[in-house]
Amino acid sequence: MKRKVLIYSVFFILLVGGFLYALTQYIPGFGEVKLPVLSYVQPFSFHDQNGQAFTEREAKGKVVIAEYFFTTCTGICPKMNTNMKTLYNTFKDEKDFLILSHTVDPETDSVGRLKKYADSIGAYPPAWHMLTGRKDSLYAAARVSYLLDDPKNNNDKIENQFLHTQFFALVDKQGRVRKIYDSLKKNEIEELKKDIRQLLQEKES
Repeated sequence: MKRKVLIYSVFFILLVGGFLYALTQYIPGFGEVKLPVLSYVQPFSFHDQNGQAFTEREAKGKVVIAEYFFTTCTGICPKMNTNMKTLYNTFKDEKDFLILSHTVDPETDSVGRLKKYADSIGAYPPAWHMLTGRKDSLYAAARVSYLLDDPKNNNDKIENQFLHTQFFALVDKQGRVRKIYDSLKKNEIEELKKDIRQLLQEKES
């Protein structure tokens, strides 16, 4: 009797396991953990490395990775953009993929300087835009929209503030921030790749 129960139990487990596996193969996204919504990207208006105006409307319907850097950085920024380049190379042919690299030093990082920097690392539209604009607007986006810095860090006058963060924000097609990643950790970059693929498959609701 016990032997029969064991056989039936094993058979049932294998049957259920096979059924769930089949669902993961034929239903996109089945079994994947849904990424939470952390915040919403607020309206913005900047200029990219080609001097073209770029607003939140250009990012609508795109899966976006947002970062903050500056061209004269010799510390973490080169490492960040080396890892960003791997993401660019992986997804640049996806029409719904976009990278937005915002400068934290707009006084130095003019359109021309961003263009020279972008060319030097092989970062090109339409998949990769480097953005400059008003410092207060850039910093507000980092803190309020992308959650890449603490909003409480705006107590000083804007000219005295300096934002330096190694984190990437992942934004879905509806302009919702879904997750933050440490750009210097290989395992988090691999996790980011997986999550980008998941969001690229999601339909806008």
